[in-house]
Amino acid sequence: MIEAPRFTAVSRLLHWLMAAMVLTMLFVGLGMVSTVSGRYHGLLAIHRPLGIAILVLAVIRLANRLLHPGPPLPGHLNRLERFAALGSQVVFYTLMIFMPLIGWGMLSAARYPVVLAGSVHLPAILPHDPLLYATLRRAHTLLAYAFIATFIAHFGAALVHAWIYRDGVFASMAPWRARPSGKR
Repeated sequence: MIEAPRFTAVSRLLHWLMAAMVLTMLFVGLGMVSTVSGRYHGLLAIHRPLGIAILVLAVIRLANRLLHPGPPLPGHLNRLERFAALGSQVVFYTLMIFMPLIGWGMLSAARYPVVLAGSVHLPAILPHDPLLYATLRRAHTLLAYAFIATFIAHFGAALVHAWIYRDGVFASMAPWRARPSGKR
């Protein structure tokens, strides 16, 4: 395995915290659209504040990423792989910011409260409009599918770097320090 430079500790912490939150959100969201029981409202009570937490952390993470760009991509990657790596980062940040905003706007347009906890509600960001609600709901759903596809591609790429290329890309974001090759 090649010893590669690593992301900062804060970058790694934000990455893995958000990975756990996003994975939770994906399961909660899938549960919401597939449930036929009385669990929908319980899942919704998790979905709304978790979405806002992801929004806040995505903005913090983007600012951190701009201040601390991280290690360069390995030289062996071709132009298409570099484009895919950088493009997927742009897609991830865009979705992590815009999906919660669209969800918030969707709920505002339907006059549904965005409950964070107890009596703490976010203000409406859009006027009441049933047609706007329907449009934003469809957009939120389509973006969720795009997010799932991006997540699967990202996870697959991480495994390729860890198990096939062994180029240090995975180790640069791993929460642990990888052992150099040959040492056990």
